[in-house]
Amino acid sequence: MDYAPLIKELGRGARGARDLTPAQAQTLFGAMLDGAVPDLELGALLIALRVKGESPGEVAGFLAAMQARTAGLRAPDGPRTVLLPSFNGARKQANLMPLVARLLAREGVPVLVFGRHDFDSRVSPFALLDALGLPASPTLGEAERRLRDERLAVLPLHRLNPGLDALMALRPRLGLRNSAHSLAKLLDPFPPGRGVRVVAVTHPEYLASMATVLPALTAHGGRALLMRASEGEAYAHLRRKAHLIGFADGAATPLHPADSTDLDWPLPPQCAPAENAALVRAMLDGTEPVPTRIAEQVAALRRLAGAD
Repeated sequence: MDYAPLIKELGRGARGARDLTPAQAQTLFGAMLDGAVPDLELGALLIALRVKGESPGEVAGFLAAMQARTAGLRAPDGPRTVLLPSFNGARKQANLMPLVARLLAREGVPVLVFGRHDFDSRVSPFALLDALGLPASPTLGEAERRLRDERLAVLPLHRLNPGLDALMALRPRLGLRNSAHSLAKLLDPFPPGRGVRVVAVTHPEYLASMATVLPALTAHGGRALLMRASEGEAYAHLRRKAHLIGFADGAATPLHPADSTDLDWPLPPQCAPAENAALVRAMLDGTEPVPTRIAEQVAALRRLAGAD
């Protein structure tokens, strides 16, 4: 593939750049995932896309390439499996993503937590999961068994898509996130209609861009929850107004349309894995209250999973 013409089109700046067609985007991202793009050209393309921003057509092409290279998993019987991506970790407050996972699993909704961690300035979510007795499965088969028997499994991203993991691993080297970080939130290893994507975004502009992609992804029985992330993790901010939009059969549905207010809920500061795990256990056993926003998120995911 000749990358210079693509760099020329993508690298003209936010106003002068041209979008790739979905077919071009699929071919290009496939080459990136396969490790076929030389380092110089790869860096130029990733930065150009970061400056320009991905168009809906490009995201569709990237997604097709990613899904074609993602390992498949058998979905357990019963409700759809909720997918909780984890790529950030705790910074200033406790990470309650495992609380969401545990609450769902306790109610019979299977949950797959997947991701990677390379932030030196943040506490690894996988260290927290280890502290909660939820280690990463060493194989896809073991993850399938845990989903079936325990309703909760953890997988490192490289088990599902090594090429995507390698692209995300470039963040410390490039100094910036790249297209792979957005695409990873859309990954679904299950048969069509058997997963619930949780697309948790930090910046408001990504709410709009993801909302243009999710109808097509859910048009044939799929489900998704679009929400504002807390420190980049897939759990609702405890104090912000609720922002939960469900996608089912190609249509968007606000799952919490009446609540437009902020809450005065204290943000738990426990970030270290042991203390964070103790807080999650206390909320699970009832000695600490489950935050209102977390309960709302869990209820929305139960509904999308078909557990109600």
